[in-house]
Parts: sequence; structure tokens; C-alpha cells
Amino acid sequence: MSFQSTPVSKNITWHHGKLSDAQRQEKLGQKGVVIWFTGLSGSGKSTVAREVELALIENAKNAFVLDGDNIRHGLNKNLGFSPADRTENIRRIGEVAKLFCESNVICLTAFISPYKADRDAVRALLKPDQFLEVYCAATVDECEARDVKGLYKKAKAGEIKEFTGVSAPYEAPDKAELILQTGGKETLEVSTRRVLDLLQQRSII
Repeated sequence: MSFQSTPVSKNITWHHGKLSDAQRQEKLGQKGVVIWFTGLSGSGKSTVAREVELALIENAKNAFVLDGDNIRHGLNKNLGFSPADRTENIRRIGEVAKLFCESNVICLTAFISPYKADRDAVRALLKPDQFLEVYCAATVDECEARDVKGLYKKAKAGEIKEFTGVSAPYEAPDKAELILQTGGKETLEVSTRRVLDLLQQRSII
């Protein structure tokens, strides 16, 4: 299943604002960007994203985390975990992240987003300098070892269907802007610093 490329409705018109992207950036003093954390369940996506968010806000930068579980409590609560629902889940959050970016927010997303095609489709929604894919690299065994929810145990027992890394595939990025060794080879502090360094290198902060 691929993203819908054009709106179904034909009786709609795009309305432009009075400010250009450059004017918004100048007046708000901040660039917008989407930092897309991807990785297995328990790989540290949300943990690192929250630490980066805190560091940014403490330095007067407007940042917000869109978390996979949280989004499924509201916007995407009608979606399950079939391949089609996973694609729709990422399509919706990609559009939301784009809106955050356009409003000059540093938007951090923490979604498993297991399919390369879906992540690439979100990348295509944004300008080349507005999407930073960050892969939280951790093996299934490493994630299971610190799985406080017991999800991997349930998945291996057949109690959870289509669980990424156990009964559903995960396609690791091949062009991520940053790979974090969150499986235990680097500390949370180091991972956080590396993301902030990337933002500095890209002149986001």
C-alpha cells in the first residue's frame, strides 16, 4: 500500500499565508525540521527524543515529540498493526510532522516505522534539509532484555500478532543521517549529544 498522492476531493484550493518561509524563520528566530527516530520497539527512540526535546527547550528552542504510543491514543486510535494500517499511521504522522515543521517547530517523531518506503514517503513530503532520519540501532535481544512492558515475551508466545522484529519485519534505514548505538554501546547522554551536534552541523540550532 502506498501513500495517496493526490486529494480525493477536487473542489479544494491551497491558501497561501502572507509570510514566506524565510520571513517566518527570521521573525520566529528558528528553523523547522523533522527528526525522524526509527528502530525496534524498546530501541530507545522515545527516550532519546525526550532528552533532546528537553535540551532544546532549556535552550529556548521550540521542540515537540510526537510519540508512537501517544498518537495511537488519539489521531490514529482507529488503526491497528497490519501492513496497511502501519502505512496509514506513518502517512498521517508524516503530514502532521510537516505542519509542525512549517510552523518552525523542531519536531521529533518516535515511531517504529518499519518500512523504508513509508519513511521515504515522509522524507519526500519535506525539503531536503527538513528531514533527518535517526536510526536507533539495537538488536531484538537487546530490546527484549530491557522490555519493561513484556511485549516481546507476549509476541513470542503468540499473544501479540504482527509484532515488529518477531512476527513482522523491520527494514533498517540505508541512508539515515545519524545512527545511534542505543543497544548499549553508547549512553543516553552520548546519543543525545550526537543528535544535538547534528542539529548544529545542519545550522538548525
